[in-house]
Amino acid sequence: MTLAAKLILIAALILSIVIPFGYYLIGERNKGRYKCALGVNVFFFFGACLVGAIMMFTGQPVEAAQSAAQASSMATGLGYIAAALVTGLSCIGGGIAVASAASAALGAISEDSSVLGKSLIFVGLAEGVCLYGLIISFMILGQL
Repeated sequence: MTLAAKLILIAALILSIVIPFGYYLIGERNKGRYKCALGVNVFFFFGACLVGAIMMFTGQPVEAAQSAAQASSMATGLGYIAAALVTGLSCIGGGIAVASAASAALGAISEDSSVLGKSLIFVGLAEGVCLYGLIISFMILGQL
């Protein structure tokens, strides 16, 4: 993809964000305005995707050795991204689960102290989600 094509794609993506939000922030607050802002945003988003797809397929042909090296480096990069996403998203989910389970456990313990063991089990199960994500991320990194 040439530099001009990249600049056009970046400009289209920026416009697809700036124009609807500017339209949303300036003007009266009514339901029709929200629908119009959403329509403009969808139009510019899919327009930018279409322009990017056209520019992607009209590039110069690449030699086989160069394309194999790029595919290898892309696979490694995507592997690192996958490991980061697995760890990050599992920790976010585990944090949300621990927040709700721990607050409910504290409320239950304040009512009846005999439920301490049962409530800690649920909090520990919620923390296990983070550990499973970390284990999967180590497995992904081991394959790279």
